[in-house]
Amino acid sequence: MSRIRRHTPPRHQGRTAAIAGTALLALALTACGGSDSGSGSGKAGAELAGEKKDAKISVNLKGEQAKAGEPVKVTLAEGRLADVSVSDTDGGKLSGKISADGTSWTSERAASPGTTYTVTAKDDKSRTAKASFTTEKAGQVNKLTLAPGKATTVGVAQPLSIVFDNPVKDKAAVEKQLKVTTSNNTEGSWGWIEDYSGKDRVDWRPKEYWKSGTEVKLNADLNGVNSGDGGGFFVRDYETHFTIGKDQRAKVNLDTKRLTLLRDGQEVKTVPMSAGTPGGQKASWGGTSVLMAKEGTIRMNSETVGLGDAYDKMVDYSMRLTWSGMYAHAAPWNAAYFGSANRSSGCVGMSDADAKWVYEQVQVGDPFTVEGSGDKGDPAPGNGYGAWNLSYDQWQAKSALR
Repeated sequence: MSRIRRHTPPRHQGRTAAIAGTALLALALTACGGSDSGSGSGKAGAELAGEKKDAKISVNLKGEQAKAGEPVKVTLAEGRLADVSVSDTDGGKLSGKISADGTSWTSERAASPGTTYTVTAKDDKSRTAKASFTTEKAGQVNKLTLAPGKATTVGVAQPLSIVFDNPVKDKAAVEKQLKVTTSNNTEGSWGWIEDYSGKDRVDWRPKEYWKSGTEVKLNADLNGVNSGDGGGFFVRDYETHFTIGKDQRAKVNLDTKRLTLLRDGQEVKTVPMSAGTPGGQKASWGGTSVLMAKEGTIRMNSETVGLGDAYDKMVDYSMRLTWSGMYAHAAPWNAAYFGSANRSSGCVGMSDADAKWVYEQVQVGDPFTVEGSGDKGDPAPGNGYGAWNLSYDQWQAKSALR
């Protein structure tokens, strides 16, 4: 998975602009329509407004070290608010809503760390007032890695997956800001798990496999969100979008020693294979894994997956199924066992020709389901994309908002 660094409406840290006003203003407000150019224009403006000169607004955040991660609240002492704008020095804006009684406005999102904001408020008499504040810099910044990548096409089992650099203690606050939209209103849920790396991770999987052609978009509106102790603030938003491709599913049968590729529910081809040796660590994982990457020719060393010096060789047509090292790939050295015995070190091995064919047909996100006897159980949800080994109810229970 590659890191995605996307530019969103600017909210840079470390701004040192001078404070343009105070949080509590007692202003001789002037009509927005302008005034004459002579002396006494302020008086003319006040008369146009038809209100006393000392109308006041207050802002909950003030000064040069205002608390980040808080919504901005603007309050009008008298009258009703007509419009409020809160913008940073680079033109980014915080949207918000005026209260039913018209006396206050609250931003929908929190103020980002290290940012200078200008508040402009207009009342129902068309008078304006301004205030400015700067938030404290983030002591620690949290970042994330998204999968799948932007503008990709993936298989029907591919989840949205987010791995965080730092711990996420306030999972509910983070999850609230993760918005998934699809072209056909696909039902699905976020679930928090531990990634194989040991980091916090949250995945979004549909209730059932995606439908081909579905357009999916994620907006992670995290700028200004505090992930909690040990995690720090997010200081930017993230986004990705992708399309669901062909409905393809691979079935690996440990009893018949065959791999079958299905497309739109119809068998395309079945090839002989040899999977992991039953009865120990060399057995294959069971259940459903999702094709994570087509890695081609790679070096496989058994010491990296805790199997001692069992093997160290270059392997062609490698298709990664788990982080712990289960692949489907070419294994010509095991040709005597294809279709007759499971004798690999955990992977699904095929002839060069069959592995090449499978490699060319499958796409990242296709499910590989291992059936039959002799596996070593289902992989953990964070060992690759193992969420499909849980029922949908079990998966929903992993949401922080349940």
